[in-house]
Amino acid sequence: MLAKNPGRIFSKEQIYTQVWKEPYYGAEDNVMGIIRRIRKKIEPDSAKPRYILNVWGMGYKFNGELMK
Repeated sequence: MLAKNPGRIFSKEQIYTQVWKEPYYGAEDNVMGIIRRIRKKIEPDSAKPRYILNVWGMGYKFNGELMK
């Protein structure tokens, strides 16, 4: 979802409802855990992410600058 829409910011609620196809009831821990696991797999240094970025107070986005 993030990689297909580079640069677009998705809230935790949007990610949750798209992935799990269920209503979001403050399940942000689920989303954060999945993002953490994906980062460990794809990022050279998951502590300094380059691909999946956190946009503070808004959500997550795939770094569109890497696609240029």
